[in-house]
Amino acid sequence: MAYIDGFVIACPTDNKQAFVDHAKKADEVFMDLGATRILECWGDDIQDGKTTDFRTAVKAEDDESVIFSWIEWPDKATRDAAMAKLTEMMENPEKADPRMDPEKNPMPFDGKRLIFGGFSPVVTLESKDAQ
Repeated sequence: MAYIDGFVIACPTDNKQAFVDHAKKADEVFMDLGATRILECWGDDIQDGKTTDFRTAVKAEDDESVIFSWIEWPDKATRDAAMAKLTEMMENPEKADPRMDPEKNPMPFDGKRLIFGGFSPVVTLESKDAQ
């Protein structure tokens, strides 16, 4: 069964193209490690909530946009193996993929406010025409 990693990020609105460029490089690594699909979504209709909302969750400032992203894996085992490989890269810079090197592909957002987690799908609906 598929496994999903979800992410919500605050990114300076002026850094949109830098984010797209960063994501394209980093996402190639996830695909090489077995991901089947990745979506990077730039906030376009983010409503303020009464109790909480996306902006509050990542402490987005007025000059920041919210990004909602996910990585779809064929199963949790593939995802766990990919995360182990990424951890190994971070702990051993000589084994790191240059696409993940923060000096060569710096994050255009504050990683301290990134929220993420792994999820097991419980309901999946798709249109016959989905591509």
